[in-house]
Amino acid sequence: MAENLRVAENFGVAETLAARARWAVRSWLLIAGMWTRALMAYRASFALSVLASIAVTSLDFVVIVLMFQHTGQLGGWRLPELAFLYGTSAFPLGMANLLVGSIDALGERIRSGTLDTVLIRPAPALAQLCAERFSLRRLGRPIQSVLVLGWSLDAIKADWTPDRLLLVPAMLVSGTVIFSAVFIGFATLQFWWGEARELQNSFTYGGATLLHYPPTIFAKEIVAGVVFGVPLAFVNWLPALRILGHPDPLGLPTAFQYASPVAAALAVAAAGYAWRAGLRAYRGTGS
Repeated sequence: MAENLRVAENFGVAETLAARARWAVRSWLLIAGMWTRALMAYRASFALSVLASIAVTSLDFVVIVLMFQHTGQLGGWRLPELAFLYGTSAFPLGMANLLVGSIDALGERIRSGTLDTVLIRPAPALAQLCAERFSLRRLGRPIQSVLVLGWSLDAIKADWTPDRLLLVPAMLVSGTVIFSAVFIGFATLQFWWGEARELQNSFTYGGATLLHYPPTIFAKEIVAGVVFGVPLAFVNWLPALRILGHPDPLGLPTAFQYASPVAAALAVAAAGYAWRAGLRAYRGTGS
């Protein structure tokens, strides 16, 4: 009887969590849809903004191309392989910025006292903040990175075994989840430190720039930090070692090269814990 009660209780908890998740996703979709309808009222402006975003973000890859005008390899990696790293880091960053990037305005809401308004609405606060001022203009980076990734996949001539084929979509999805967790996790520091936005940017945009380049050009301490600390290496470095056939500079077990989904799940759990801790610590402005 006691065991049956525990099973029923666990089932009820799981059902409640699933219902909350569905409500959070629905809330995000409703708010994002509202901002999208407002944006599409000026379609020509939207199209020009996306094109401008593609042009600006392309400059990051132009720098890499110019670098290879003077060398054939960088840390033992060729240009198509760096293009693969670029595409598989820029796409997850761009998608995470599209989906949850607005969370970086949390500090301004805390300082102005408008976070209280968010908290009393009948919708999850995190979903509201992530969807606030949702803009499809941010699609520029993912679109540009997909073009670079498509070229790299044709140029690297890898041995496309089934596991390598599956690793590509897995790392794109897992990378998006990891970057989203990093966005949210570091944004919650603004509950205690109002100027944490720049720290967040250093791990999101700065982290993506780090992942544009091969791990062999960095000190092993840095590589270990993005494996066992903030798990950015699971976005593309570790899976890319398997896909491209490069040796691991840290000599980690092969299982690490397939562990991006596990790292993504752990990152989400850590970000969720940080968010709940931040909400508990928040006391409002008193206004």
